[in-house]
Amino acid sequence: MSERIYSGGCLCGAVRYEIAGEVSSPCFCHCASCRRASGAPMVPWGTFARAALRVTRGALREYRSSAQVWRGFCAQCGTALTYRRDTRGAEIDVTLATLDDPAAIRPLMHVWVAERLPWVVIADDLPQFPGGMTG
Repeated sequence: MSERIYSGGCLCGAVRYEIAGEVSSPCFCHCASCRRASGAPMVPWGTFARAALRVTRGALREYRSSAQVWRGFCAQCGTALTYRRDTRGAEIDVTLATLDDPAAIRPLMHVWVAERLPWVVIADDLPQFPGGMTG
């Protein structure tokens, strides 16, 4: 059985990617950093093996958004595409909404709920964590 390959890209189409394999920890992140990076009240992420990401068109630009975090984006249209943390070097997170089939991976939890905007109502029964998945 071959592994699943997901494809996706940015708004303008300048950056296209494929990512293969199993997703872990699909979540909605409510942290202030993700909100500012995306311009949205929360961001759906899925974690993959970093080696499984292949950019098939264009180039992923990265910005160091904090001491240990790199955020990948399209330099042409600004679409937020990836997140990687130095302490998790073998992993990369992909914004699930940039997949060609964004319904293919459903977030299974909410993280950084302590930073949730007060007007965001979480109306599902998914687990909620005040910080990351451990806290």
